Amino acid sequence: MKIKEDSCLTEAEGKAQYTASSHRRVILLSSIFFYLLLTSSIFLFSCGEEKRMRIRASMADSIMYAAGETRNYTRILALADSLEALGDLTQVNANRWRGVAYFYQGQNRTSEFYYKKAVAAEIKSENDALNYNKSARRLANMMLKKGDYEGALRVAMDALDKMHDNNSGSSTDIAILTNTVGCCLLNLGRTEQAAKSFQEAYGLFMEMAVSDSTGRKGQQAYDAACSIANEYLNAMRYEDALPWTDRAEELLRAYEQLPVAESKVIDNSQAQINLLRAIALQNTGQTKEAAKAFKDAVNTRYGKSGEGRLYANDYLMAAQRYSEAADNFRDLNRLLSQGGITLTLDNIQQYLLPKYRANVGAQRKDSAINVGLQICESLDSAISEAKRNDAAELATMYDTHQKEAQIAHQQADLSRQRLIGTAIALVLLVSFFTIYTLHKRKATHHLAIAHEKLQHAYDKLEETTAAKERIESELRIARDIQMSMVPNIFPDREGLDIYAAIAPAKEVGGDLYGYLLLGDHLYFCLGDVSGKGVPASLFMAQATRLFRTLATQHMMPAEIATRMNEALTEDNDQGMFVTLFIGLADLKNGRLDFCNAGHNKPIVMEPTPEGTVYARFLHMLPNAPIGMWPTLQFQGEEIEDIRGLRLFIYSDGLNEAEDGELQQFGNDRLMEILTSRPYENAKEVVETLRKAVEEHRKGTAPNDDLTMMCLEIK
Repeated sequence: MKIKEDSCLTEAEGKAQYTASSHRRVILLSSIFFYLLLTSSIFLFSCGEEKRMRIRASMADSIMYAAGETRNYTRILALADSLEALGDLTQVNANRWRGVAYFYQGQNRTSEFYYKKAVAAEIKSENDALNYNKSARRLANMMLKKGDYEGALRVAMDALDKMHDNNSGSSTDIAILTNTVGCCLLNLGRTEQAAKSFQEAYGLFMEMAVSDSTGRKGQQAYDAACSIANEYLNAMRYEDALPWTDRAEELLRAYEQLPVAESKVIDNSQAQINLLRAIALQNTGQTKEAAKAFKDAVNTRYGKSGEGRLYANDYLMAAQRYSEAADNFRDLNRLLSQGGITLTLDNIQQYLLPKYRANVGAQRKDSAINVGLQICESLDSAISEAKRNDAAELATMYDTHQKEAQIAHQQADLSRQRLIGTAIALVLLVSFFTIYTLHKRKATHHLAIAHEKLQHAYDKLEETTAAKERIESELRIARDIQMSMVPNIFPDREGLDIYAAIAPAKEVGGDLYGYLLLGDHLYFCLGDVSGKGVPASLFMAQATRLFRTLATQHMMPAEIATRMNEALTEDNDQGMFVTLFIGLADLKNGRLDFCNAGHNKPIVMEPTPEGTVYARFLHMLPNAPIGMWPTLQFQGEEIEDIRGLRLFIYSDGLNEAEDGELQQFGNDRLMEILTSRPYENAKEVVETLRKAVEEHRKGTAPNDDLTMMCLEIK
C-alpha cells in the first residue's frame, strides 16, 4: 500500500512541477499574496473553532449533570455516547458517567470496567482531573467491597500519587482514598501500615470537620471512624476496634451540640456504635461490659426496628445467645421483600446462613430444616443467575469496543465535514485567483488528481490500521480483565511465604491461581482450563469467581471442588473442563487439607540436615477434572503438618514447555533445579524456574500457558 501511495504522489508532483516551471514568473506575486491570505483565513477559522469547542464542552457537562439529577440512567448512557461522538465529552468524562449509570443499575462489573477506562485515559484538563478523582474513589471502593484488595490498593495509591503531583485532589478525595488504602492493607495482613493510613485519614477528616457548621464534614469523620472499627472487627482484631468506637462516640457528642443536629441521626448512630462496641468487648472476654453496651443499643428506636434487630445478631451470635438471634431473624423474609433484596449468592451468605446457624444453635430443628431448604432452593437459582449476569456483563464489555469504533467513526465523519467546510472556503479563494490566469487552472487540475489518488490511498491505509488497532485493543482489554482476576500482591504475614506467577501463551489464556486469607486459614488453588484463547479465559473467569465465593463460606477443598463441578457442568455444551488443585492450610498447626481434580502432582520440598533439598511428587487420590460429569463427589485428603516444607504447584506449561526442536523441559530437569540448592523464599523458586524455561525455549514462542505457585508455612 505504501509503495503505491508514493508512486501516485511522485507522478502528480512531476506533472505539476513541469507545468508550473514555465509560468513561474507570471504567478509568483499572486502565489505569495494567496499564501498570506490563506494562512490568515485558517488562523481566524481555527481561533473561532477553539472557542466554540470550549463552549460546547461546558454545555455538555451541564447536560450530563442535569441528566444525573433525574437518575434516568438509560438517558445518561445515550448522552455519553452521543456527546463523546461529537467530541464534546472527553474519554475520562464519558467513561466516568457510564460507570455511574451502570453502578446505579446494579451492573457492578460493567461499571468497574468503565471506571477503569476513565482512570486509564489521558488527563488533558482540570475537568478531566476532577472526573479522574471521582472515578478513582468509586473504583477503589468497589474493588475493596468485592475483596480485590490488591487491585483496590493499586488504584488508590496511583490516584493519591497523581493528586500529590498535580495538586488536583480535594481534602475529601485524599481522606477517602487514604482510608481505602488502610482497609486494603489491613485485609492483606499489613496491620502496622494499615494503622498509619487509618490515623492519617482520620486526621484529614477531623481537619475538615472542625471548621464546618453544617455537620456534613463531621458526619464524614464519624462514618470513617465506624468504618475503621468495622474493618478491624471483620479482621478479628477486636482490641484495635475498641478505640475507634470511642472516637466515633466523641464525634457523635460533638454533632449533638450543633443547631442542625437531628434526633433520628443521633439515635441510629448511638445504636450502631454500641453494637460495634458490644461485638468487640464480647470477643475480648469483657462479657459484662459487652452485655451492657448491647442493652443500651436495643433500647433505642433503631435497636427496636427490624433493621436494628438484624444488625444486633452479630453480637448475639458471638455471645451464643442463639434463641434471641433466631427470634430476630423471624422477620427476615419480610424485610428482604420490603427492601427489594433478591437472594443472590452474596445475600444467601449474608442473611440465610446466619439465620440457619442461629436456629441450629437454638436447637430449633424444624426452623433450621426450613431455612436449610430455603438455602437449597435459592442456591441453584442464585448460581444460575450469577452465571447469566457474568456472561451478560462480559458480553457488554466486549460489545463496548464495537460501540467505541462507531463513536470513532462518527468523530471522523464530523471532522471530515468540518474539513469540507474549510475546503469550500479555500476553494472560493482558489477560484478567485484562477480568474487571473488560465495557466494556474491546468496546474491545479493536475494537483487535484494527485490529491484524489493520495486521499484514496490514505483512506485505505487508515481503514486497515484502524481495524488492526481495534482487534489489538480488544485483546489487550481482555488480557487486563483476566489478569485483574488473579492476585499479584501477596500477604505480608509472619510465618507465611507465598508467591505465584502466570504467563498466558496467547493474549488471553486458561490458567488460573488464587488465594484467600481468612483469619488463620489460607485457601489457595491453581488450575488449567482445557483449550486456549477467549473461550478458555471466560471459563477461567467463572472458575475463579466460584472458588472465591465458596472459599468465603469456609468449605473444605473437596466440597469446593464438588460445588464448582455442579455449577460448571450446567449448560456446558462445549465440553470444557478445568484441572484444579485446591488447598486449605491452617497457619497455626500446619494442617493441610487438599483436593486434586485431575491436576499435575505438586512437589514437596524438604530441607535435609546436610543442607541440601529433598524433593518428591505428592501422591494423591485420583479425581476427574472439574466440569466433565455433573454428579461427581470429589474426595479430599490431608497432611497432618506441613510446617517447614515447601509446596510447589504448577501447570503443565512448565514441564511440557518446548524449544524450537520440540524438546520438552521435562520432570527430570524440574526436579534437578528444585534440588540444586536451598532457596531463600518462594519468589526465588518461581523466578528461577521461569528463567530456566525461557532459556530452554531459546526465543521460541510458548506452546502453553505457564503458571506456578510456591508456599511455605514456617
